[in-house]
Order: sequence, then C-alpha cells, then structure tokens
Amino acid sequence: MDALLRDHLVSVVVFLPLAGAVLLLLLPRSAASAARNIAFGVSVLDLIVSVPLWTRFLVGVPGFQLRERIDWIPQLGITYNVGLDGISLLLVMLTTVLTPVSLLFSLTHVEKEVRGYSVAFLVLETGMLGSLVALDLALFYVFWEVMLVPMYFIIGIWGGPRRIYASMKFFLFTMSGSLLMFLAILFVAIRHHTATGAWSFALEDLTRMTFTGRVETYLFLAFALAFAIKVPVFPLHTWLPDAHTEAPTAGSIILAGVMLKLGAYGYLRFALPLFPDAAMRFAPWLGVLGVIGVIYGAMVAYAQHDMKRLVAYSSVSHLGLVVIGIGAFTTMSLSGSILQMVNHGLSTGALFLLVGVLYERRHTRELDAYGGIAAVVPVTTALFLIATLSSIGLPGLNGFVGEFTILLGTWLSPHRWWSAAAATGVILSAIYMLTLVQRVFWNPLVVEENRKLTDVRPSEFVAAATLVVLMVWIGVRPNDVLDRIRPAVESLQKSVAARQVALHESARPEISEVRR
Repeated sequence: MDALLRDHLVSVVVFLPLAGAVLLLLLPRSAASAARNIAFGVSVLDLIVSVPLWTRFLVGVPGFQLRERIDWIPQLGITYNVGLDGISLLLVMLTTVLTPVSLLFSLTHVEKEVRGYSVAFLVLETGMLGSLVALDLALFYVFWEVMLVPMYFIIGIWGGPRRIYASMKFFLFTMSGSLLMFLAILFVAIRHHTATGAWSFALEDLTRMTFTGRVETYLFLAFALAFAIKVPVFPLHTWLPDAHTEAPTAGSIILAGVMLKLGAYGYLRFALPLFPDAAMRFAPWLGVLGVIGVIYGAMVAYAQHDMKRLVAYSSVSHLGLVVIGIGAFTTMSLSGSILQMVNHGLSTGALFLLVGVLYERRHTRELDAYGGIAAVVPVTTALFLIATLSSIGLPGLNGFVGEFTILLGTWLSPHRWWSAAAATGVILSAIYMLTLVQRVFWNPLVVEENRKLTDVRPSEFVAAATLVVLMVWIGVRPNDVLDRIRPAVESLQKSVAARQVALHESARPEISEVRR
C-alpha cells in the first residue's frame, strides 16, 4: 500500500471514487442509508489521500510533478499520462474538498434513488479529477465526457420541476462544443502522424507541432468554443441559470465549484499551448467578452427574485473576471484568475449550500417569501454573511485577493480599460449580494411561517464551516496558494512566447510541421 501511494498517488486519488461507485452497485437499491454513508466515506477518504499531493508538491519548481505514464492503446499512441502542476493541483484539491461537502449536505436531503445518486456523484468526481490531471488529449477527452453523463442524470432525475428541460439544455450545449473539440484533437494527432510517422496524443508531443494561418485559427476555435461553453463565456451562458435552478443543491455546488472551472482550466492547459499564435490574436476578443460577462451578469443578477438564479447569474459575472485575467495574460492577472477559480468555488459553493438550507425549510427561493430571519436562524445568517462578503471581495477573505490580483494585473497590461470596466462589476456585485442579504435576513419579518424556521443541522454546519475556514485561510495567507501557482504561470508564458517566435521564424501558410 505504501508503494502504491508513493508511486501512483495521482491515480489513487482519481480512481478511488470510481471504486466506491462500483462498490455501491453491489448494494441493493433499498440500502439507502448504507449508500449514503459509503459514498460520503469514500469522498472523505479521497480527500485524506489527496492531502499528500499538497504536501509532496515541490513549491517553486516549474513543470509537472508526480508523473505517471503507461501505454494504453500503443497502436494509436494513446497513453495513460497524468501529472500535476500548480494550476491543476489547486483545482484537484478544490474537487476533493467540495465533493464530501456536497455529499454531507445530501445525507439529510436526498430520499429518491439514493444509491443511484451516490454512484453518479462518485463517477462525476473521477471524471473531474481525471480531466484535471490528464496530459494525453485522448485521455482528457474520455474524462471530459465522463463528467457530462452523471451531471446530466443528477439534474434530470433529482432536479426541480423543469429538470428535463435544464438537463437536456446542459447536455446539448456541452456536447456540441465537445464534438468540435474531438474533431480538432483527431486532426492534430493525424497531422502529427503525417509529419513524424508516429501516432501520439500526448500534450508534450503535440505542442511541438506548429500550425499557421486558417488551420490554426479553426483548430483554436474548436477548442476554445468547447471551453467557453463550459465556463460559460457570454453569450454562451444561457444553459447555466437553468441548470443551477433545477439542479439539486449538491449538484449546484459541484457545478459552480468545479465543473465551470474546467472550461478555464482546459483553455490554459490545452488551447493556449497548442495554438499560441491564434490564442494571442483572439485574446482581445476574449477580454471584451469577459467585460461584457462581468457587467451583464451583475445587472441580471440584481433583477432576480429567485435566490438560486441570483447566485447563478453572479457566477456569470465572477467568471467573466476570470476570463479577463486570462485575456490580459500577465503573470499577475493569470495567477489571480487561477486563484479566483478556487475562490469562486468556495464562496459560491457555500452560497448554494446555504440557499439549499433555506429552501429545505420553506420550499421556496423567492426573496419576498423571507425577511427578518436573522434572529430566527443566527448561525445560518452568520455563515451566509461570511460567504457573501467573500463573494464581493472583502479584504481579509479570499475573494479580495483574487479580484485585486486580476484587476491590478490587467491594469498593467495593454488593456487597462478592461480593468476599469471590470471594477464596475465588482461594485455591482456588492450591491446585489448585500441587497439579497438585507431582504432575506434583515427586512421586517412579515411572513409568520418564517418564525418557525430551524437553524442549520450539524451536518449542514460542518459542510458550510469547512468552506468558511478555507475562505479565511486563503484571505489571510494567500501566498500559500500563489506560490504554487506562479511557476506554472511563468512556464506557460515562456512556452507560449517561444512557440510564437518559432512559428513566425519558420512557419509557412497552411503547412504544419514538427519543430526540430
């Protein structure tokens, strides 16, 4: 066992949830209590096993660590090739934290088909973790698609009244982008085989390819569209509010906390290194779409009367800020964007969890149905307020560090006006989030039923408090995270710059070749 954890730690973290899902399938469908406990126990065990990823990771060392590579389909050059850098490390840890938090909330709130629900969540965790560590494009695509199926069922079976509509919309949007990316992956691999005589889907091999002219543009757009839908970037965001509104609370936590981040992660990990020239040419468009997303998402969030839809549109706004940081492409803005992905997962995950707590008591998310409940549920109020202050970027909490780093890094880029425009979105976020808190918790208590509300259960408190502790930790000690991000960001920038120089020196229009 020690040798397994020493040499194959990444694989154990990835596949432990899948092993738990297989175990659950051996249980009878009626064993709801056992299924809940096993699924939660497996997710906690995976969190514990993932801690050595953080402690064994060498801070300040660029490149991928804890590598594992095994031939999978050697005839096609497909390998089981996994590893971690600072970017993927943070998102892997976020995933292993949010999954047990989600399942802990579900212990007392899911009654229908508990075994199937638990299996779906554990398979989803394996899909997310695999996508974050895969360094082979074929392997990445397999894990990418694995994520889609369980989330489709989580929304479609355990969601709200319009769950079928929301799940189909989620599926069609995501699948359409994924198919284009799949065709682009095949094209790149075929070009590699044509140029070298060898098949390979490994990222390190395919990044040696150079594509010029329209070929690179089309390939980049195929990848970028798939990742933009997942973020989602305006105007490809319309599936998100419906999916969040109809998904069960735990599904919303995972969707907002991890799955949306995989779009930005995929762009950084694959689209930028493979097609650097096209990525830099389209960076101004990416930044503009990010600015629109920040302001549009904030304004639409303010107009919402449903708490869950308000938080969903706030995700459009906050992830627009992440997109701006990526488009600016400075070391500071990129580091801030990666950190803000984690921050958003914690704060928005906590908000969705606490909205779910209120919904389970009152069976409504309408703002007008609440008011004056701060004295009735003081612990829920305190947790909700901390998550809100994190979301709007209060100094001392994690959101401030991420937002400030993005805005400052963007200001130092040639696109200063992005920073100025995005700052208005930060101000708007304070307006709509504090309005939400005031209307729900401190307006006059006019609905008699609210006097009977019960405060958080112990399981709900532990789930929310775990996220609050992490918000404070990152807010007080941001360098614990930023020091792990910076080498990966600098390595990415150097790689893109070197690829651009080589391309402009040797590329010919419409011809792909391998750099010797």
